[in-house]
Amino acid sequence: MNLFRAGHVTRPTAHGLAPAARGLARLGQRAVDYAWAADRQLRHLVGRAALPTGPGGAAPVVLLPGIYETWEFLGPVATALARAGHPVHAVPALGHNARPVPESADVVAEHLERADLSGVVLVAHSKGGLIGKRVLLSTAGERVLGMVAIATPFAGSRWARYMVSRALRSFDPRDPVLLALAGELLVNERITAVYPRFDPHIPETGRLTGARNVELPLAGHFRPLGQRLLVQTVAREVARISC
Repeated sequence: MNLFRAGHVTRPTAHGLAPAARGLARLGQRAVDYAWAADRQLRHLVGRAALPTGPGGAAPVVLLPGIYETWEFLGPVATALARAGHPVHAVPALGHNARPVPESADVVAEHLERADLSGVVLVAHSKGGLIGKRVLLSTAGERVLGMVAIATPFAGSRWARYMVSRALRSFDPRDPVLLALAGELLVNERITAVYPRFDPHIPETGRLTGARNVELPLAGHFRPLGQRLLVQTVAREVARISC
């Protein structure tokens, strides 16, 4: 089965569970997903890990985590990229990434310029993909070859309007920032959107019109970041963009 054809999605065959069994399976997938996210947060609190290093020589990568996340959420992906020779960078000034997307994009753009990074590939999770797209549209976008965005709500999430947090409500599909980004279509050709078949946070999926779209037979919003298929897919897409 070819899951990597550009410009469209190849969907694996449905497993055909009965509705009740499917609902129970989804509850289990959510529980495992949240447990994985909690483990990453705990790791950050117990002791901050160092960014992985490798032999170097390949295009530098800048990690853009999701909302309330640190780069450690992308740790398994970062390790694979470092082993493949990509110098891996984080943006410490993002903190836990709670700022609005435009402000966060300014922080990333400033980091690229201050560190004099060029020929960069952005690797983003969730909200990080929105930040990365905004960076691609900025003057700092000249420093970036492209982006691999994992489980990014490019079209928003229908659940966002019910959130208490203003930061989470910004993912409402009607949000002006989201709508403005969605209207910028030309830059999408520089983006690879990778996303699981089932994402409890983004039922709209992470598909992006005009981008290279790769749907994977995985479930969850966080746990796929640690699964081999996603890690290998991201590494392959980063290598393709940086060629």
